[in-house]
Amino acid sequence: MQTASLAITGFYTGILAILYIALSFKVIGQRRNKRVGIGDGGGEHPELAKAIRVHANFIEYVPIALLLLAIYELGGGNVMFVHAFGGLLVTARFFHAIGLGKSIGTSWQRFVGTLSTFITILVLSILNIIAIF
Repeated sequence: MQTASLAITGFYTGILAILYIALSFKVIGQRRNKRVGIGDGGGEHPELAKAIRVHANFIEYVPIALLLLAIYELGGGNVMFVHAFGGLLVTARFFHAIGLGKSIGTSWQRFVGTLSTFITILVLSILNIIAIF
């Protein structure tokens, strides 16, 4: 009997968890600096609102991507693909955080981060769907 392992997904989850903590500390720092305990200060603090959105966007997309990566790895997916999509997701989220953190508007980093996140989710979804056949 083969033991199921999520070692590769665990590696990328660890990196992303550290990024999540860093984004959390940015929100905490902005909250302390602006003296806003909850919410975004009613639009009076755009830097706080940006930090909140960067943090929230991360938690909106990363869990589903990691779940898809874990399912693919557990299903015996190609190890190189697991690394490729894990690495792409980490890179995407760094780019997105930098891009959205710089400006609420568009930036090339935000575009690359968003596109790479969507590609990761879409391709892993397709790979998991076709794995049943």
